[in-house]
Amino acid sequence: MVRYQGADPLFLLIRDSYGHWGFPKGHLERDEPPEVAARREVIEETGLPQVDLLGSIATIDWQFRFRGTLIHKNCEFFLMETASATTRPQKSEGITACKWSSFADAHRLLAYENARAVLQRAHEMLTTRSGPASPT
Repeated sequence: MVRYQGADPLFLLIRDSYGHWGFPKGHLERDEPPEVAARREVIEETGLPQVDLLGSIATIDWQFRFRGTLIHKNCEFFLMETASATTRPQKSEGITACKWSSFADAHRLLAYENARAVLQRAHEMLTTRSGPASPT
């Protein structure tokens, strides 16, 4: 998720209940295309009123242990844009904060290397276009 402050892109991070900064993500509902699910999850988790899909960033695949069980995750990330700066974290889902950050600050804050790779790719995508898709 990106918004522009003048010509500068700001990236939206969310903080989970463990205090880790990352990106909004979630689960597909039955027969829901990934890009529709991604847009829905961003709106739900951040309270943003309007987001526009710009394109697919990357699909990442990882595994971790949770309570002794190996969990496999596969997540497709999409670049989206909004003109709104005001967020409302979805506390009921463990989102404790939302933060707009410069690329450098977001890179420093992100808790996981695979999220930093997604950020890097999103930043590259933005530098190949000529600024915001819609007026700010």
